[in-house]
Amino acid sequence: MGRAHSNAWLQAPHFFDLPRTPVLKVACGRHEASLKEFAQKWGWEETETDWKKLVTRPDIDIIDIALPQHLHYEIAIAAAKAGKHIFCEKPLAMNSQQAEEMLRVCEDNKVTHYLNHNYRRVPAIAFAKKLIKEGQLGRIFHWRGAYQQDWIVDPEFPLTWQLRKETAQAGPQWDLNSHSLDLAQYLVGDIKSVSCLTTNFIKERPLADETTSGNLSAEAKTGETGEVTVEDAALMLVEFENGAIGSFEATRFATGRKNHNTFEIYGSKGSLTFDLENMNELLFYSNSDPAGLQGFRKILTTDALHPYVQNWWPAGHIIGYEHTFVHAVVDFIKAIAENKTVEPNFHDGLKIIKVLEAGLQSAATGQKIILKNN
Repeated sequence: MGRAHSNAWLQAPHFFDLPRTPVLKVACGRHEASLKEFAQKWGWEETETDWKKLVTRPDIDIIDIALPQHLHYEIAIAAAKAGKHIFCEKPLAMNSQQAEEMLRVCEDNKVTHYLNHNYRRVPAIAFAKKLIKEGQLGRIFHWRGAYQQDWIVDPEFPLTWQLRKETAQAGPQWDLNSHSLDLAQYLVGDIKSVSCLTTNFIKERPLADETTSGNLSAEAKTGETGEVTVEDAALMLVEFENGAIGSFEATRFATGRKNHNTFEIYGSKGSLTFDLENMNELLFYSNSDPAGLQGFRKILTTDALHPYVQNWWPAGHIIGYEHTFVHAVVDFIKAIAENKTVEPNFHDGLKIIKVLEAGLQSAATGQKIILKNN
């Protein structure tokens, strides 16, 4: 995330007209030697190992939180109280109580807050939102989402922070389903009830080397093991407030899947399907097509008619994962300049965490959970 965010801050003014050009002032991290190397490589002017000093500096306007979620709360609260605008990675917090306070403090201090569910800014997904808003799908009946990875199938993969409840809160339910939920609530609507099943396939793993434990390529300590305290896979069934129903699959045990983020939306007039591994494409079916010609059409969302694309390459020249971060930075900077909100923000993050919590509660009790005041 440090690389993805740094690249976005650097590239945004090269391709988009911004009201102000961001300056990469200070990079903050725990390990001074690697931090200095990182800062030099990405063009940060200074480094700092104490975030508490950083958030109070008068020459800093924005705090970019690209950290594990157990560290979001304290830093975001301090940054908001210091009057800093906040660009924060997902998921927002460890629980809804933290999320509620983060939102309240940001609102009380009138700072712009953004939660980086960057997939909203895939041109194909932004275009899907436009089609839905125009009524091209009619009444929506179904959402079918899946986010599948395989990076911990090997039982010798070490016990990184993502696999411990005290630092991650949960497994793919928190990490992957937070992305899927954001897209579902963005495209379909808010959720009113949740039923969930979770499971754990490998209950103990080698301890991770602390100097590498933030990476998916972390190394293990020899001879020491620890308990996996989060789920390995989660399945949710939901009811949307508008009457649609949906399913969510999130797993890190889908062998062969590296970052397979897909959804299908079915409505009375048409349907949409999307696969992040083909992120420049959107499949669209319309009942209004002539008889005999109906079928899913592939829309290549790389021309100027589609959101964000006009600032990149000629039609047919695809963009990638890193561009979604650039789009987020652009919208965030414009929101600050115009004193407007940007979405998703901490309000959206709170709604997501309430659904995630309801899912874990459902999995623990075997009961359907009705969401209140979502």
